[in-house]
Amino acid sequence: MWEILLPLKRTFSDLNLNSNRKLKAKYLIFSVLFLVVSTTAFAQKARVKGVILDENNKPVAGVSVAFGAASSISNENGFYLLIVPANKEESLVFSHTGYKNSALLLTLERDEEREFNPVLSQKIEQLGVVVITDENRKRIEGITNIDPATIRMIPGANAGVENILKTLPGVYSNNELSTQYAVRGGNYDENLVYVNEIEVYRPFLIRSGQQEGLSFTNTDMVQNVDFSAGGFQAKYGDKLSSVLDITYRRPTRYGASVEASFLGGSLSFEGVSKNQKWSAITGVRYRNNSLLVNSQQTQTNYTPVFADVQTYVTYNASSKLQLSFLGNISQNKYDYQPLTRQTNFGTLSDPIALLVVYEGQEKDKYETLFGAFKANYKLTERTTLKFIASAYHTTEQEYFDIFAQYRLGEVDTNIGSENLGNVTYSRGIGSQLNHARNDLDALIVNAEVKGFHDLDENQIEWGFKYTREDIRDRVVEWEVIDSAGFSINPPNLGLPVNDQPYNPYTGPLVPYQNVRAKNLTTINRFSGYAQWNRRGNLGRHEVWYNAGVRMHQWQVEGDNLDGKSQVIFSPRAQFAIKPDWDKDMVFRVSGGIYSQPPMYRELRDATGAVRPNVKAQQSVHIVLSNDYSFKMWDRPFKLVSEAYYKSMTDVNPYTLENVRIRYSAENNAKAYAMGFDMRLNGEFVPGTESWVSLGFMKTEENIENRGYIARPTDQRFKAAILFQDYMPNIPNVKMYLNLVYNTGLPGGSPSYADPYLYQTRLRDYRRADLGFSYVFTEGKKELSEGHWLKPFRDLSLGLEVFNLFDNQNAITNTWVRDVYTKSQYGIPNYLTSRVFSIKLTAKI
Repeated sequence: MWEILLPLKRTFSDLNLNSNRKLKAKYLIFSVLFLVVSTTAFAQKARVKGVILDENNKPVAGVSVAFGAASSISNENGFYLLIVPANKEESLVFSHTGYKNSALLLTLERDEEREFNPVLSQKIEQLGVVVITDENRKRIEGITNIDPATIRMIPGANAGVENILKTLPGVYSNNELSTQYAVRGGNYDENLVYVNEIEVYRPFLIRSGQQEGLSFTNTDMVQNVDFSAGGFQAKYGDKLSSVLDITYRRPTRYGASVEASFLGGSLSFEGVSKNQKWSAITGVRYRNNSLLVNSQQTQTNYTPVFADVQTYVTYNASSKLQLSFLGNISQNKYDYQPLTRQTNFGTLSDPIALLVVYEGQEKDKYETLFGAFKANYKLTERTTLKFIASAYHTTEQEYFDIFAQYRLGEVDTNIGSENLGNVTYSRGIGSQLNHARNDLDALIVNAEVKGFHDLDENQIEWGFKYTREDIRDRVVEWEVIDSAGFSINPPNLGLPVNDQPYNPYTGPLVPYQNVRAKNLTTINRFSGYAQWNRRGNLGRHEVWYNAGVRMHQWQVEGDNLDGKSQVIFSPRAQFAIKPDWDKDMVFRVSGGIYSQPPMYRELRDATGAVRPNVKAQQSVHIVLSNDYSFKMWDRPFKLVSEAYYKSMTDVNPYTLENVRIRYSAENNAKAYAMGFDMRLNGEFVPGTESWVSLGFMKTEENIENRGYIARPTDQRFKAAILFQDYMPNIPNVKMYLNLVYNTGLPGGSPSYADPYLYQTRLRDYRRADLGFSYVFTEGKKELSEGHWLKPFRDLSLGLEVFNLFDNQNAITNTWVRDVYTKSQYGIPNYLTSRVFSIKLTAKI
């Protein structure tokens, strides 16, 4: 056992968790206990397992399986596993409220394993009811389901769930170093993320994709991924843009997996107890982005350490009560020491280069502790109650002192010159000093009760939730800019113009940017929802209805803060119809009033002050969609088309720099977003799923009635391809292509600049990631005893090429002032170039 626990101990030692040792020791003890539970083996008697299907060969979830005193419930895939007494004759009974009972009399010998796959028939009294399977439910709700196997195989600089989301229509991102994404004109703060119905959060102080490290979601533990780009139901929370709903899997056997590449690795363990009541899965991840960052134009000493440990434990107390725990400990350390940089830009006739020499360094650290407890109680055959409690604690540190001296000059373009590509004449010389000592400590606690009532063709869902957010924030950040020896004043303080050396400057010398604040803020929230679902017939057509409403009340308090209590209501509805046509089509209309009460980041203005009475941003959102399933080349395909429109009021304007969002903390704007998305997916190659996505979108805002301008996320056109293939003659060699094209974002304006004066756009984002892998075994193959691959369920070795075509993508502009010409130049900050990596994946 100690051999199993020793790697976990070393991992925690590497995390360097020296502060708050008592608290973190508790989390360590809990994680060790959960790992012990997941790896403890017991002698088994006999087992019966299988997959339960309906008459349409669809898996049936929630079927009660009983053999004497032993019982179990089938999971979302219809799979069940039951430990039964040996040498005892009993009836194996399958029961479900929507199907006829099925029974089988059997006797198992000791250590025998029997597989039985029953097909359940519908009850006679329900023959006239439209049966909505899980697949059909997602289809009529407008939910996109993503196969976890695809998530694990598709290459990307930040591989995982978010990497796949960026290939879907309506989802935009122009930063491969970030896991953040924008949906249909929204920003990174407007997306809901759930894991097992528990809301998860992103760090507060992250300003660069390089600092993010790991996504919360561990793909080794994922069973199901659902995504909605808009028009979602009332049961989901109060955000404006999208919902990502992830379910972690419950193990049914003992196993382990490992993945290793030049960018890091992951290790996971899973197991069950002998009576199938306990199950647990634990994952450990490590990542180092040095390979990617070293391909950028800025030469650095860069030491990132991103690591986390996650565990998911379930306990089936009885056939009615199930308990589970989800825990996570993560630490992202970002040590950055820039050295030099040269960026060439301009035109062929007038090339310009920026040369920068740096001194100083940046040290950032983000530590997160997360724990959630969930109880699922089946009160009756038609009523289920759930209780969820969670706590999220983050301590974030952002310290840097970076001094940059730059030269802006003309480049020698004479092919025969010895100085080809070098700067021959300096147009501007200046320097810039950035300083920060920012600390944030946030604790978010949630408690929630939810209920589900099945009334045949009607279903009622409701929930009530309390949230307390306790934020302790200190901001000390300033910037000094010097151009040719003359300090530059900020443009928004009304100071005299500094036009030295032509005229003497008599005004005060102040930093170009200076933010100092200390905030102790508490936000109490009460929210709830109720919704009604109904399925039935309209003539010969199948129809589905959903209607619901959300309520959210909150109040901001703290030192010198006395925010007023605010309440909002959010009604939402969906209607879907499947016509009785030869063609398999579903039409859907959904929408409502979506509101987003402000989080702490939206309350803090550019000076660091908290404004407690910021109102919720609101959006009237409508989505029209068509889902067409058909066959092409005798293989299944699906074409999904959606048109949408969002009219937003009480908008809180913001600026976007890399992944850092800075709000004005005022509801002084209105906005809109409209567009059209289309996705064709299917088996372009037999046995594999691929898709093509297209999106057209326009979003604008009107600040203080000055007229409409592009919002920071106004990315007009998007095209993406996710393609899987294999070599016909060598099917073990597989290929994966992830290609994304986005038009350029607005941005690149200098600090404090008026957005109405700077409406330039960044260059288009073009990226292709390619992966090849050789699959030694996939677990389904029958191998002889003694074969070296027999212990492995899966084993593959692959080569990944990131940014295949070596495109120069820019995330922001660095603005440099030329003291001689009085011009400001936007120098692109390029992202990663072409990078190669090798990846090994194994499961036992």
